[in-house]
This record gives sequence, C-alpha cells and structure tokens, in this order.
Amino acid sequence: MTQLDQLKQHTTIVADTGDFQTMKAFAPQDATTNPSLILKAVQKDEYKPLLASVAKAHAGKSTDEIIDHLLVAFGLEILKLIPGRVSTETDARLSFDTEATVAKGRTLIRLYEQAGIARERVLIKIAATWEGIRAAEILEQEGIHCNLTLLFSLPQAVACAEAKVQLISPFVGRIYDWYKKSSGQDYTGADDPGVQSVKAVYNYYRKFGYATEVMGASFRNTSQIVELAGCDLLTISPDLLQKLAESDAPVQRKLSVEAAKAADIARISLDEKAFRLALNGDAMATEKLAEGIRQFCADAVKLEQIVDALR
Repeated sequence: MTQLDQLKQHTTIVADTGDFQTMKAFAPQDATTNPSLILKAVQKDEYKPLLASVAKAHAGKSTDEIIDHLLVAFGLEILKLIPGRVSTETDARLSFDTEATVAKGRTLIRLYEQAGIARERVLIKIAATWEGIRAAEILEQEGIHCNLTLLFSLPQAVACAEAKVQLISPFVGRIYDWYKKSSGQDYTGADDPGVQSVKAVYNYYRKFGYATEVMGASFRNTSQIVELAGCDLLTISPDLLQKLAESDAPVQRKLSVEAAKAADIARISLDEKAFRLALNGDAMATEKLAEGIRQFCADAVKLEQIVDALR
C-alpha cells in the first residue's frame, strides 16, 4: 500500500487546492480552498472560462458580489468530484468584524443552497481571531458549519472548541517556518514544532471531549503529515499528495483518543481578555496570524482586480 492509502486508514484526507484535476487524481474526501488558491487557479488557462462565465452571468452586480459567485462556482465544481465537504473562505479583510463575517457566511451558504447544495456539505472558512470565532459561534447556532483557519496556538483552539465550531485548521508548516527561521535549525519528525502544536490541540480536544474536528494543514514535507496519522483530518497540497502516492514506506498511527484521554493535561479557561493576552504572549502565533491575514487580504485585492478587468 502507498503511504496515501495507509494514511486513509487512520485519517480523512482532504485536498488543499483549487485545482479540479487534483480531485480526480487523488480522490480525497473533502477539499479546502483559500483566497491564494483561488487567485492561483483563476490565472490558469483551464479555469479562465469559469471566471469569464461567472463575470458575464453577474455583470450588473458589484465586484464583491461577483467574487462571492466565483467562490461558490469553484465550490460547486469541486463538490461534483468529492463525496464530502468543501471549505469556502470569507474575505480576510473582515477578520476583525464579527457582524460582517456573519453576513458573508450567510450569503455564501444562501448561494450554495440556491444551487441545490445542502449546507452540511459546506464549511465557511474564517480566520481564528477573537471576532472570527464569535462570528463562527453565531453561524454554528444557525446550522452553518465553520472551518477556523490561520490557527497557530492552543488558546485559539480552545476558544474555537468552546464556541462549538465544526472544525479547525491548525497550521503545521507555517509554525515550522517560524521556528526554523528564529532558531536557525531544522526540525524533523516528532521534534517539529508544528507537529507538536497540532498534537497538543488534538490531545486537548479528546481529553476533554470536545466535538470540534482537528484538520492539520499547511505542510512542508511528508514527514510532518505522517507524524500526524490519526488526526481527524489532514488537508494536503497536490505535490505532497503525489509524494505520498509514490511512496510505500510504512505509516503508523501517531494520534489516538485513548492516548489523549490518558495524558496529563490542564484545562484552560479563556474570556476575551485572557485570549488576547495569551495570543499576544505567543510571538510565533501573533506574527503568523497577522502575516496570514495580510497575505490573504493582498490576494483578495488581486482577485478583485482580475474581476474588475473583465467588466
């Protein structure tokens, strides 16, 4: 069996891409997108017809509305190829605006439902700021499930679980990047700080019985992925999916509910002030969250410019 096949025995595999061909090649259960992935996709020749058709069909609407339709159009195409859920991200510029994020989540779900897709097949992707978590809490109460992204710390994860969000996406690779740059040393296997961060979140959730799903994300190599075998879900880029499919090295389960329940873990209590202080005290999480939001904001602007050029 390939490493990919072995992983599928322990973990739900998700494709981290906006590329439909990847869905066909690797048969993931779910798929995730983000502004950077959609921006990358619409610049490829094979996806320009989809962009053009959406822009033409909604020519009289605002750029913001056209982009909502574009995101959903990509989601609809992806859902034709996977049995599970697609994650569609809200505008990163709303990351500190609870009301606007709630409104955007409702809009995206309405567009999916108008296209005949049940809301259970869609996850609204929101940055794990305090305001984003509060927006997700409201949406979840309405049956609109959420994927909290740009998550780099246990306090963020705890706040998400307390808000009863459906799923979180803790970032492995970006944590690894920060520590590698700050320490000047490389990390492999179980010593990888990104791997350790996701393990800590998974164990905390299972120790205290939270229902929120943990989906490791943002991988730099297959070693990080294999070290998280047993995590609820792992969202993996096409190049790393290919490497896993080409290897037959053994994969052993590394995370389990039984081990988490037996672990000695202290419970954390967080209100807004404690959340902000804890996040501020973690230089890595603070910097990577801010950097991620900035990058997604920049890509949202570039996507707007591409759409505007077609009008």
